[in-house]
Amino acid sequence: MLQRHSRAALAAAAATGALVLTGLSGTANAGTAPGAAAATGAAQSRAAAPTAAETLHTADTSAAVLRAMQRDLGIDRRQAQRRLANEAAAGATAGRLRAALGGDFAGAWVHGADSGTLTVATTDPAEAAAIRARGAEPVVVPHSLAALDTAKARLDRAAAHRNTTDTPVWYVDVRTNRLVVEAVRPAAARSLLAAAGVDASLAKVVKSAVRPRPLYDLRGGDAYYINGNTRCSIGFPITRGTQQGFATAGHCGRAGYPTTGANQVSQGTFQASVFPGNDMAWVAANSSWTATPYVSQNGQNLQVTGSTVATVGASVCRSGSTTGWHCGTVQQLDTSVTYQEGTVSGVTRTSVCAEPGDSGGSFLSGSQAQGVTSGGSGDCTSGGTTFFQPINPILSAYGLTLKTTTDGPGPGDPGPGNPGGTWAAGTVYQAGDTVTYGGVTYRCLQGHQAQPGWEPPNVPALWQRS
Repeated sequence: MLQRHSRAALAAAAATGALVLTGLSGTANAGTAPGAAAATGAAQSRAAAPTAAETLHTADTSAAVLRAMQRDLGIDRRQAQRRLANEAAAGATAGRLRAALGGDFAGAWVHGADSGTLTVATTDPAEAAAIRARGAEPVVVPHSLAALDTAKARLDRAAAHRNTTDTPVWYVDVRTNRLVVEAVRPAAARSLLAAAGVDASLAKVVKSAVRPRPLYDLRGGDAYYINGNTRCSIGFPITRGTQQGFATAGHCGRAGYPTTGANQVSQGTFQASVFPGNDMAWVAANSSWTATPYVSQNGQNLQVTGSTVATVGASVCRSGSTTGWHCGTVQQLDTSVTYQEGTVSGVTRTSVCAEPGDSGGSFLSGSQAQGVTSGGSGDCTSGGTTFFQPINPILSAYGLTLKTTTDGPGPGDPGPGNPGGTWAAGTVYQAGDTVTYGGVTYRCLQGHQAQPGWEPPNVPALWQRS
């Protein structure tokens, strides 16, 4: 059951809901609901607050990404635009409901051609009405997300001491409310679950012949090269103080390995790399190269405006030097996958295809950076599954700052010039983190790297006043 203060928060949220009419409106304001009077200064301030779509700059999504979404998701341009706006609104709403439901929260996901429906799972039937009041569809399930995450963590620990080549992928699937283990041999999955001490009611074994592999190769082409031969794709340009460079996949190279650009000009050096375990690395560029806030594909510069984490079911597109732009959806977060070299945890599983040479390349949802291509199965002719290493843990681990086009204040009240508090631009925040700003406490709704213009009072899609 919700605590009394949580129910009050849900009731207040429903009164000022951003989700109206069809549920996930990309144009609904995050402030006063249609027809409600904004009689006080506080209400007027809420009415002036930017929508989630405005905060995440969904309108700035490039024509190339929209075309790729239409091709790969089977939708038209207007549906693609609505989808991005709806997904932005859904992420904010799911974050608020997660905070309000507490330990009863069991996950959230979007669905429909334009992601017009947000479903939120709970273990308490009494919370269904409050979820519905926020414009989301409730579903009552037996297991909380915390319980499933705990089970997966136990599986991760057990896998560290076992050969998991016959159980290459496992993840929490919020839509089925199960810890899913994909196995070449189901008996191997059952053995792994038993070794981890995971209750059988929490898990589901799915037989699969797929064996994912990292997506690098040793052939010539575009992008960048490691040690003069192996080819990978740049992820996202970054800075570290005055040093410029880019984030990429750890399996592409080790610390100290030199890189050259697609033009065969000396480019930089790997500074740090982790693989397996994670699949993250960054390259420091030399003075001949400048980090820009763009992902480039086929001669076009596509804007990167932030790194807000996309919801399960949300659209996501990948750019790589072998296959260009391809799109799909986020299937599961926090997935573990076993490659020949070992197990990688904390990656995101997607329905996007990829091929060798695409490794390290950019995953975007709209204009929000999601991560760098790790590995997968299948190809872009028959289709496949691809995993990406989320970008925010890379930024946090190495103290990097994502290059974006959104310098300076965003829409809404710029707030006091030096309000004080613990919030800081450049910090990577996860959902549930709390900060102070201007003497007020805020809770993070969606994971992201903070940037100027995204101060907590300016972006209700990312922060909720406690």
